[in-house]
Amino acid sequence: MTPYLRFVASSGLTNLADGVATVAWAWVASLLTRDALLVALVPVALRLPWFLLALPAGVITDRVDRRQLILLMDALRAVAFVVAAAALLLAMPLPTAPLTGVAAPAAYTMLLVAAFVVGGAEVFRDNAAQTMMPALVPDDRLEQANGRLWSVEMLANALIGPVLGALLVAVWMPLPFALNALAYCGAALLVAQISGDFRVARTGQGNWRADVAEGVAFLAQSPLLRTMAWTTGFWNLFHQMIVIALVLHAQENFDLGPTAYGLMLAGGAAGGIAGSLAGPAIAKTLGRARTMQWMLAASPLAFVVIALAPGPVVVAGALAFMEFTGLVWNIVSVSTRQRMIPDALLGRVNSLYRLLAWGMMPVGLVASGLIVRLADGVMLRDTALILPFLVAAAGGAALTWRVWNSLGRGFAAAEVAEKV
Repeated sequence: MTPYLRFVASSGLTNLADGVATVAWAWVASLLTRDALLVALVPVALRLPWFLLALPAGVITDRVDRRQLILLMDALRAVAFVVAAAALLLAMPLPTAPLTGVAAPAAYTMLLVAAFVVGGAEVFRDNAAQTMMPALVPDDRLEQANGRLWSVEMLANALIGPVLGALLVAVWMPLPFALNALAYCGAALLVAQISGDFRVARTGQGNWRADVAEGVAFLAQSPLLRTMAWTTGFWNLFHQMIVIALVLHAQENFDLGPTAYGLMLAGGAAGGIAGSLAGPAIAKTLGRARTMQWMLAASPLAFVVIALAPGPVVVAGALAFMEFTGLVWNIVSVSTRQRMIPDALLGRVNSLYRLLAWGMMPVGLVASGLIVRLADGVMLRDTALILPFLVAAAGGAALTWRVWNSLGRGFAAAEVAEKV
């Protein structure tokens, strides 16, 4: 097995665990409380580290062997999931979840702590993994390599993982967390078998402030990277509003159990897999600028369809459409970054980019919970639960209008620079 294939296989295992956790985190939280804001705090704990730890993750990624960093972070996530499984086991059987407050406060607290640790390790792991890719494949194959990687990740994360997670939650609540611990151990073993030194030559001045400043200076001088970063950040904000609202919407408006909910999420994975495979060809046909513009413009439509869908089958179709466009955007975005940023700076600039792109996720999660809490009582509960989707659609439309021309100008300038 080549180093690239081992890398892909390890990413498939970690994404399988992430897919299982997609259902497990939010569903278990909803069994501890029916307060939308308190349910949202669990995924907030998972995403908050992207805001808090992205900068140190970038500096460390450019200072250490990136393969070793991935190994350490996978091991740390395995331990966190063991702790979460143990906390839930000790709390069983769970009392009925209250409309306000939390049943089993100790278990809820440990769930928050475990989610924060898993999210923190993910910041370091994902940053190191994206910076390793250019060392594994030639520059002219980055779109193809990233597309194949994401097809495997989508298959595991969005198709198999949610269904498996839902089945495991239905069988025994601690089971998905225990399985995830094993998955991360398996991923670490695969990465351990990749030979080579993945430490880059240092360009910084030896202190953290200077290293970060060097990354900031590079990003500040690239209008295209800046535009893509904050655009992705706002899109992720709107997407996270969808994610947390969808749990309660599925439970209360569609009366879905965990297995049906997992199947609904998995329905969207088909679109993501198709997007990851078709992305390179679409980018080649339309050009990178047009591809990014039209993929972004498609999102508000998907958000509206999710809000107005009469049932889970239509929601699954809208999720498939949303995942397709999102994966095509990611293929162009990540490949562009990997091509534009020097290897010695890739960890720091990538982390700054993802600070802007992923740091907005907790805002979306909290906003979704607040929107439902404030609307509940003012309007019918079933209407309050779909309001975050409509707000996200309006925001997505405004975002597309704002950055359409900036993306076109940025890619035109980048293509001229690549030819020089």
